[in-house]
Amino acid sequence: MPLSLARFAVLMLCACAMRAHAFGFGDVSRRAQALAERAYAKPAGELPKELQQLKYEDYKDIRFRPGRAYWRGEGLPFELAFFHEGMYFDRPVRIDEIDADGVREIKYRADDFDFGANKVDPKSWHGLGFAGFRVHYAVNDRRYKDEVLAFLGASYFRALGRGQVYGLSARGLAIDTAAATGEEFPRFVHFWIERPAPDDRQLTIYALLDSPRAAGAYRFVLKPGAETVMEVKARLYLRSAVDKLGLAPLSSMYYFGSNQHADHEDYRPATHDSEGLAVATGNGEWLWRPLVNPKRLLVTSFATADPRGFGLQQRDRRFDSYQDLAARYDLRPSVWIEPRGRWGAGRVELVQLPTPDETNDNVAAYWVPDKPPQPRQPFDIEYRLSWQKNVEQRPPLLWVMQTLRGRGYMPKPDDSLWLQADFVGTVPAGVADGDMKAAIYVDNNAELLQSRVERNAATGGWRVVMRLHRLDAAKPVEMRAYLHRANVAVSETWSYILPPD
Repeated sequence: MPLSLARFAVLMLCACAMRAHAFGFGDVSRRAQALAERAYAKPAGELPKELQQLKYEDYKDIRFRPGRAYWRGEGLPFELAFFHEGMYFDRPVRIDEIDADGVREIKYRADDFDFGANKVDPKSWHGLGFAGFRVHYAVNDRRYKDEVLAFLGASYFRALGRGQVYGLSARGLAIDTAAATGEEFPRFVHFWIERPAPDDRQLTIYALLDSPRAAGAYRFVLKPGAETVMEVKARLYLRSAVDKLGLAPLSSMYYFGSNQHADHEDYRPATHDSEGLAVATGNGEWLWRPLVNPKRLLVTSFATADPRGFGLQQRDRRFDSYQDLAARYDLRPSVWIEPRGRWGAGRVELVQLPTPDETNDNVAAYWVPDKPPQPRQPFDIEYRLSWQKNVEQRPPLLWVMQTLRGRGYMPKPDDSLWLQADFVGTVPAGVADGDMKAAIYVDNNAELLQSRVERNAATGGWRVVMRLHRLDAAKPVEMRAYLHRANVAVSETWSYILPPD
């Protein structure tokens, strides 16, 4: 039946109204560009002293009331909860909702929070806001909405897939990490969250980033599931030149593990959120760099053009490898970053810092382009960020399952070291045990005393065994090894650094 003129006019008015209220990445980009055109302004405001003086356990005792969750009771697949300001989370972030009627701020209300045992007087506070927010979605059980994403502090965020517990973090941007001049921490200052429809399985979040030398617009499309995926689009504007721009940055913790034992008695064999950095280079090579807890700052990098991906991974999923019932390091996610489009030439940089315990993130990894953007010129980057456990990104053939390290004994203790790398995965067809060889490289600060390849009947793979003597203990040793058959590589490259003593 044809539309009447009156009904057609109503529909056109509705469509115009929807367009008038539309909000998207371009709106955030224009705000970022406007920020970059003027001098950086440090956020104003100061927390009440009783919130400034909170200790970590006190801050944890402030909880958002579950019954007050945003969108609770509206039949929507997602819900929002919020973090209170306090401790070093001392600057509010504005959080807006986008719906068909427009954009509106989600207001802070002290009554939405349970302050636990803290002796505070919310009625005396003025001008407070949220420190961040959480997203809830039924990823493990359709009857319960789990926390699947949290934004809290600077540009940090963490996400979870099915059966995972929080571990490493991602960031929006890193500037001058591990530089002698000191690191700059950009901060998300404003979020816009699209109200989902009842049948939506993804949530779109926009964010505005600001810092002394950079401003940026971000769009995150969250897709929770067994592997929670975030599609990330960013447009950066620099106020001034940056020496080292870290894109798609990750932060994690490595305390001790199979390739670096604890320096004290500990019932746990390993304690880490991530055990290694994986890199899929643009030329088809796969690299695996086991993490360490060095005695001083250690910065290494892997140069490539148009990388196919990189990430910090927790490959060992055996509970027996950790024995921690509370921390459940065996359930910590791996994060894989897959570029969208061509990123050009650059490097994946790995920063490792010493840590005296497991409470500090001491590992960072990110992409550094060879040609950083010019000030006030837009710089676009897109990538997929996946939080993985049950199905994780792996090389097509053999990959390193674990790295073992110990003292050399031939036949009595000496100053040599044993290093063993276990390769597992898809075994090339027609390969007999004796056909598998290892290509091993050791730099000029070490002497390779022995090496061999052994079939590992326990894993169904192969073990590369190396015994070496380090010449100068004050200097590192770089090593590489991979498996090959008839001079054709059939494994990823084990790339190991023995840090200085």
